[in-house]
Amino acid sequence: MKKLLLVFSLSLSTIITSAQTYSNTTGGTIPDAGAIVSFPITVSGLSPSTIDTIFGLETVCFTINHTYDADLSISLQSPDGTIVDLSVANGGGGLNYTNTCLNSSASLSIVNASPPFTGTYIPQGFIGTMNNGQIGNGTWNLLVQDVAALDSGTVIECSITFGNNPAHPFTFTSSDIPLVVINTFNQSIPDEPKINAHMGIIYNGPGVRNYLTDPFNNYSGNIGIEIHGSSSQMFPQKAYGLETRDAGGSNYDTIILGMPPEHDWILYAPYDDKTCMRNVLTYQIANLTGHYAPRTKFCELVINQQYQGIYVMMEKIKRDSNRVNISNLNPGDTTGMQLTGGYIVKIDRIDGPGSYWTSNYQSSISTDINFVYVYPKPGDINTPQMNYIKSCVDSFEYVLNSANFADPVNGCRKFADENSFIDYFILNEVSRNVDAYRLSTFLYKNKNTHGGKLVAGPAWDYNLGWWNANYCDGDLSTGWAYQYNTVCGGTWGVPFWWDKFLQDPAYTADLKCRWLSLRQNVLSIPSLDHFIDSVAAYLNESKTRHFQIWPILGVYTWPNPTPLATDYAGEITNMKNWIYDRITWLDANMPGVCDLNINTNSLADNSVQIYPNPFKNSTTISFSNEQENTTITVVDVVGNKISSTKFSGRELVLEKGNMQAGVYFVQIIDEMGNVCNKKIIAQ
Repeated sequence: MKKLLLVFSLSLSTIITSAQTYSNTTGGTIPDAGAIVSFPITVSGLSPSTIDTIFGLETVCFTINHTYDADLSISLQSPDGTIVDLSVANGGGGLNYTNTCLNSSASLSIVNASPPFTGTYIPQGFIGTMNNGQIGNGTWNLLVQDVAALDSGTVIECSITFGNNPAHPFTFTSSDIPLVVINTFNQSIPDEPKINAHMGIIYNGPGVRNYLTDPFNNYSGNIGIEIHGSSSQMFPQKAYGLETRDAGGSNYDTIILGMPPEHDWILYAPYDDKTCMRNVLTYQIANLTGHYAPRTKFCELVINQQYQGIYVMMEKIKRDSNRVNISNLNPGDTTGMQLTGGYIVKIDRIDGPGSYWTSNYQSSISTDINFVYVYPKPGDINTPQMNYIKSCVDSFEYVLNSANFADPVNGCRKFADENSFIDYFILNEVSRNVDAYRLSTFLYKNKNTHGGKLVAGPAWDYNLGWWNANYCDGDLSTGWAYQYNTVCGGTWGVPFWWDKFLQDPAYTADLKCRWLSLRQNVLSIPSLDHFIDSVAAYLNESKTRHFQIWPILGVYTWPNPTPLATDYAGEITNMKNWIYDRITWLDANMPGVCDLNINTNSLADNSVQIYPNPFKNSTTISFSNEQENTTITVVDVVGNKISSTKFSGRELVLEKGNMQAGVYFVQIIDEMGNVCNKKIIAQ
């Protein structure tokens, strides 16, 4: 028995080792809005030298003085090149990380903690990914970047500890939605330029599970990849721009997840949109209203064997027969009809000299209304083409700003496609997108032989719409998004266009009719609810993993409005409730009169009351006086008769019957021929 105990104790001694800590006490300066800085930690003599799930990395600690913690991106790089986020964009405007330690066994995530983060927290990423069987000896690097200006900071010290309670990697083996797997061969993905990498996509079809061990059956090949986006780059979950390439490194058009062939794609990261669907919802509406908007496919992403959560693979806005379907414009097309199209421009942030021109009509709050060349690109468009598209937009703005802007022949309609501007207005207002009209606002123009007018769209970048911005009234269900300039200051104001359009009775009449028409189908509450619920059901499994690695449900993430939902179902409910309130407000406030050839009023309007309105199952029509032989007719917004009833008495209960959700008109004609029209809304 004593021999057995001795053998057992000797066996334990070969496994149990004391914690081993390695430090960098030199530190250094963090450049303001600068590049990533590496603070090396040299590990030597680690025993055992191989790190895995038995013995490996346990804890990372650091002290950093900084004047605005949310601008810091802090990560760790192991000797084999693996990089894991430790804390990214946390702490708001708080100061410093003081004696901050990160350990996967902690009880509170760094995401949910507050500056100066003194104590031990769960890291933002899975440091167990580094316990992958690599040799731990070598140079480890604490990577720190200040991503915005006007801050200062210093790394005081940092350390890493190895032991017998190592962090474990995130376990991910399969999904019920497509899998996108990217290998950068241990290269960091930069803002630009694109680096070479490999991408494989696993998609076995609807209802069939996708395993990481399955072969790449949807795409397997080279890509160029870079970080995509502007303000979204501060989030730990990065969006990526990518292009598919052939073996020689040239762009290669191919079908991705059933979308038409192209080589330019976006992997959108829905970090600040906790429903993960705001862009997808918006593009769905745009497509259903007859306009091109990027096609989208949900997927889960793995980069360098690290699970990244839910992403949306989507088309990039490009001139293409399957995207923005306008004429090709070659460098030699500098005169005549060939010069007239096609073009794509956008109102947005500028991309440097030569990438834009400035509007002659700046907004009331800024001088940042610039038109950026999209197609042809700034490096490809030549001077005659620049001058031509600029003259088209200048002419449109000049006439729109003039006294005769509403003239049906020589006014703004001569230059602009009215229907596209109406639908673009409705899309921006129903979503109350805080970036609407002033950023990511695209316009395109085909050759004059193919219409030749400026067309509003395609829709792009609506993650801050649909109740997802807590500034500039972006969280209100009331008010107009186009009036941004009156409620907000700063940069990137809204052009004067939309105020002028709404001064034209013909425009507002068309706008009102289009609104009433869309409320019958695409923008009915049941239609919107059905789409939202279907997406939520599709993401039911993957969203659990997503919020496991990004534990932000119930946590403020810029610029989420309050109250914050504590679970995914609450996020969906909050958005749906806001949409109902928003559409109800728009029903009551959409300008214009839609002439449906209904008789004008002569029966006193205040003698008839309808309640409840909106209604779900039935509504009551109440008269102030007894009625005899009164005819009550219900018509839809395009004049189709739904029902007609002869009535005598003081009250009539009107059943919803076969009315779909939407707007209707009740025409009331009494026995003397007096007429009253009322609007009702069925839910």
